[in-house]
Amino acid sequence: MTEDLLWPDYATPDDLAAIEAVPLEARGLPESTYALLARAATHWPNRTAITVLPDAARWREPLSRTFVEVLADVHRYANLLHHLGIRRRDAVAVMAPNCAELITATLAAQLAGIAVPLGGSLSRPHLGELLGRCGARVLITAGPDLAPDTWDTAQALARDGLLDAILAVRPTEAACTPEPLPAVAGVRVGYLGELAAAMGSSTFDGDLPRLSDLAAMFHTGGTTGTPKLAAHTHANEITDAWMLAASNLFDQDCVAFAALPLFHVNALVVTLLAPMFKGQTVVWAGPLGYRDPALYGEFWKIVEHYRIAAMSAVPTVYATLAQCPVDADISSLRFPMVGAAPLPIAVRDSFRASTGTSLIEGYGLTEATCASARSFPEAPRPRSVGQRLPYQRMRAVHVGADGTWEELPPGSTGVLAISGPTVFPGYVIGRGENGHVLDGLGKLVDGWLDTGDLAGIDGDGFVYLAGRAKDLIIRGGHNIDPASIEDALLAHPQVTAAGAVGRPDLHAGEVPVAYVTLAPGATVTESELRDWTHERVPDPAAAPKAVTVLDALPVTAVGKLYKLALRADATRSELRAALDEIDGVHDIEATIKGSAIVTTVKVSPSTDEAAIKAILGRYAIEWRLVVLS
Repeated sequence: MTEDLLWPDYATPDDLAAIEAVPLEARGLPESTYALLARAATHWPNRTAITVLPDAARWREPLSRTFVEVLADVHRYANLLHHLGIRRRDAVAVMAPNCAELITATLAAQLAGIAVPLGGSLSRPHLGELLGRCGARVLITAGPDLAPDTWDTAQALARDGLLDAILAVRPTEAACTPEPLPAVAGVRVGYLGELAAAMGSSTFDGDLPRLSDLAAMFHTGGTTGTPKLAAHTHANEITDAWMLAASNLFDQDCVAFAALPLFHVNALVVTLLAPMFKGQTVVWAGPLGYRDPALYGEFWKIVEHYRIAAMSAVPTVYATLAQCPVDADISSLRFPMVGAAPLPIAVRDSFRASTGTSLIEGYGLTEATCASARSFPEAPRPRSVGQRLPYQRMRAVHVGADGTWEELPPGSTGVLAISGPTVFPGYVIGRGENGHVLDGLGKLVDGWLDTGDLAGIDGDGFVYLAGRAKDLIIRGGHNIDPASIEDALLAHPQVTAAGAVGRPDLHAGEVPVAYVTLAPGATVTESELRDWTHERVPDPAAAPKAVTVLDALPVTAVGKLYKLALRADATRSELRAALDEIDGVHDIEATIKGSAIVTTVKVSPSTDEAAIKAILGRYAIEWRLVVLS
């Protein structure tokens, strides 16, 4: 590998043109995620690769593994999978909270076959659908002493005839002898570490993956409707990880902190693969990651102890950290990266005021592997999520009624489209004679990915998001960006989180409403917050009709605000008010199905059904009427 070409000068936005003057193929990137790990083990054999905390309370008692030790573990696990019949085109499902064994098991699954990381919070029917679609018959999962609920789900899937083998992983630094695992008829059941102990650790027995081979399949697209499976090639993952590692910001001494779950692309690309390029140490949080309340009370001490320089999290994490008193020396923290959801201005400002460190914004999505843009701390562009990464092309387009795309000039807002080496090959829709069948499902047009985001791009390649196309609130034909409402609410000193959505409306189609959480001891009322927002949103049409205080906003497993749940609540509240004077209405339910909300109104037999139907029919919603017996 030509190291001179591998590492360009990448310190400022002006370096992009010079970087792209060298063809990507000439950079000499590793052939696979396995080759990347092998390279790190050759360059820095005895350097610590991962330091894994058992949990937030025991952060001083980690398990550390060098790059050589990680490589040996990956060989053992991959050889076990090979022994179980896994070959290059076979999927291996992985479902567990973060732990030391899960990190190496994920890499081993990509070496022996194709890793399919799954979130344990997905419903059993959805997990069964995803297993059937990818064809995985081997599941690496949490054992009973790591996550009992996940273990129960794994056994149920096996009893349903969906699996041939269950390989259980244990908590990091588990001290006691594990309990025997119950047998499941016709299924190989055992602890991953025990079964792999006898396997070879020096080499892998099977065929090595190549750049064009599939490396992983990540579920994406929802928490209620069956998620889609986005396929990633080794080239996708290696290239995206290199694009991040190429930055001059990150040197060999940069210690990173990882706490997002490994079924999320950010955890894999940003905090597992990218650090391997320069031999950086990564400190991994315990199984709950950022969802562990105890982590926040210890966080600044962890930063001081391990000299954490970089971390990656979602805005809700930084909003919480901004409220935690800094009780340690955190001068090492230079690169706190934020993405996965829009960054509210109030969160950005409060974190900087609390820590003295600025957040580094980025932008990406699973269908473009992970990261597609990142900002520069020394060259900020207000309101931008950053400059496109090298070799990724971006443009804003207008999508016509007939589906045709028209590229818009710099600065114009349209649907953001991306092309280049990180764009995924498609969603997995099944298996055929030649492997998995992939389909863009309308997201890929002539090699360009329709991100579903609205954005403008300036002449230097900086991206300015204007919201999700599907999150826009359309009031009487007037487009409202919910971020403008959320920013106004988050500017209030007692508001800790905010989400704005559209509520069905008889006259305007929908009107904006907002939901917030408040700081402990807050005294502000909902009506006061509504008035506060009315005075501060730039567009009078965006002023919310109502502000509702909740104990917590609904979020996905990785901390993204789950707006469908808020829209469902807003729909339910509107219809309760609209039907309040009609006798016999027992209940109103707003159920999330895929990306849609279906409202069910339950009434008694004596209810005036015609009157209810007349009211419901005036709303632009999907509804059904159920007469109770």
